[in-house]
Amino acid sequence: MTSQFSTDEYPDTWYFLQPGTVIDEYIIERPLAGGGFSSVYLARQRCDQHQVAIKEYLPRKLAHRTWGNDVVPQSEKTKGLFLKGRKLFLEEARLLTKLRHPNIVEVLNFFQANSTAYLVMTYDYGMIMNEYLKDKGGAFKEEELVSTFMKVLEGLRVVHREGLLHLDIKPHNILIRPGGEPLLLDFGAVQPYPNVGHSKVGKVLTQGFSPVEQYRPDGKIGPWSDLYALGASMRMCLDGQPPPPAPKRAKKDTLIPAAKAFRKKYSPHVLEAIDKALAVDYQDRPRSVEEFEALLQPTVTV
Repeated sequence: MTSQFSTDEYPDTWYFLQPGTVIDEYIIERPLAGGGFSSVYLARQRCDQHQVAIKEYLPRKLAHRTWGNDVVPQSEKTKGLFLKGRKLFLEEARLLTKLRHPNIVEVLNFFQANSTAYLVMTYDYGMIMNEYLKDKGGAFKEEELVSTFMKVLEGLRVVHREGLLHLDIKPHNILIRPGGEPLLLDFGAVQPYPNVGHSKVGKVLTQGFSPVEQYRPDGKIGPWSDLYALGASMRMCLDGQPPPPAPKRAKKDTLIPAAKAFRKKYSPHVLEAIDKALAVDYQDRPRSVEEFEALLQPTVTV
């Protein structure tokens, strides 16, 4: 059984806090994951030894760690971007503490230390959907597919109602817990909607899952952007591989519609819903979680 974070080895170990490091009310146990903007650790609360996950703001291109564990800008040129990113990290942390839903990873706390910022989350066990798919032979049966993603949609509805967009939905960011309950993870790309006048230091793009508008400086990003990524994740649960990158599809779409490719295996309304969510043009997609949920429900005739 794994956790919601990757446990790959990382060659740049000097980016990470050492096991046993005490930070605020937590003791670092080991690194869990690392990326371009942050590091994630398994830690324990000092008061009761309860395990948590801690995300540390550490943008690799803008800052580095000193021998005293402080995270400092690489130079005067990167200082402004580093400080702006730290401010946004804390603003997002405040927003994420408001999100409460069984299918969303729970943010417990946030604080500043070591000249940077930290986000404390629940530490959940289960299997990342990528690995879960392999165990399932590369495809979900229809009942499990619809049930799993309807629960993800329930969590996503809470995110959107709080005026936020996830913007990095993909199988790698969905944990399947014991009993089959999905958990939506990694809000590192979250942005307000409508945008309130600021943007991230950098943006997250995942080939096959990010819609074309996320690649464009003037792209119209909204709830439909998350629904594209969710549709792409559902499509991967049909054939075991992500769709072609959205910019390539915008030039020449070679993706065979699910309604055609899988018509003998799944109900037409489910396949049509996936195809609609995967429309290259955002105007052709569902506009809200509720609209997409309705598409996934069978039509009842009287």
